[in-house]
Amino acid sequence: MAGFTLSDLEARVAERAAASPEESWTAKLLAAGPERAAKKFGEEAVEAVIAAVKGDRAELIAESADVLYHLLVVLRARNVALQDVLSQLEARTARSGLAEKASRPR
Repeated sequence: MAGFTLSDLEARVAERAAASPEESWTAKLLAAGPERAAKKFGEEAVEAVIAAVKGDRAELIAESADVLYHLLVVLRARNVALQDVLSQLEARTARSGLAEKASRPR
């Protein structure tokens, strides 16, 4: 899948969200509610962290793919567009990560 982007994945999530929960994991997660989708996202994030700590490159790649997919499902469950997240990231590039973090309310 050369050239596959997060926007492509977001479109795939939207397409599968419209399917029956009996036919689509995405639809099944969304039908169970945002909390279930968020829980699954958290589980996948932990698995990615474990793979990173172990230094298992192949597992980290696979788990990272799961994290990105499940994040997009959570965003869809809460009606947040990927572009909104990308815009936030773009706004943060105006200054260093350390400066941005220091500016956050405590």
